[in-house]
Amino acid sequence: MTDNRVKTLLGRGETAWGVMAFEFFTPGLCAVLAAGGADFVFLDMEHSGAGIDTIKAQCAFARGAGIAPLVRVPYCERHLVTATLDAGAAGIMAPMVETPEQAAALASWCRYRPEGTRGLAFGVAHDAYRGGAADAAMARANAAVMAIPLIESERGIRNAEAVLAVPGIDLGWLGHYDLSDSLGCVGDFADPRYAAAERALLAAAAKAGKPMGWLAGDAEAAKGALARGYRCLCLGTDVALMRDAFAAMLADARG
Repeated sequence: MTDNRVKTLLGRGETAWGVMAFEFFTPGLCAVLAAGGADFVFLDMEHSGAGIDTIKAQCAFARGAGIAPLVRVPYCERHLVTATLDAGAAGIMAPMVETPEQAAALASWCRYRPEGTRGLAFGVAHDAYRGGAADAAMARANAAVMAIPLIESERGIRNAEAVLAVPGIDLGWLGHYDLSDSLGCVGDFADPRYAAAERALLAAAAKAGKPMGWLAGDAEAAKGALARGYRCLCLGTDVALMRDAFAAMLADARG
């Protein structure tokens, strides 16, 4: 990637909008999202069963459609991060990041030296198969790629300030279901324990000067998230959007 629309928008203090995809990895998915106004697609590998070949194709489709392909890998492991970047991802979300050491490793794997330790490969998917000088390609990639820790546990919240202050971390993300489970109030986002944890995370992000992202279930939830300070928002998932739109249309058709 030589450009990342999400990183550009967030750098200007604006909001980036997208969808998290779990299931409908077709050639038209990213073009459909772009036509609807999306800035990015989050391609999930943690819960979807999608493999690297599927993700590589979707990254190419996203770049062709003009939206940023961000990928959630299954684990915070070097081989998963670097392979997915070489396949064309513009950003990597790593799940269950709980310490600044994990965040520093993620940031390092996402960038070439001197900023990180990413392995070198050029003229492949991530740089659109172009030739040219390696140092220039490395600088472009370092400027474009995003490292995104998913903070979704009680321990992660306790360490959030240190995690988000790590150089090279571009965007924090709240994993709300896993966080609620970790706190003993699974799915109850009105629970005071969850509310306090979210406030602590947003305060840590503000102190670190890092934007925060979240998966909103609907437009009203997204409006509330904006008011609380989130600036990178998924408006639902591909599965939920199709299911809920069909259910609403079916109910209307039945009268």
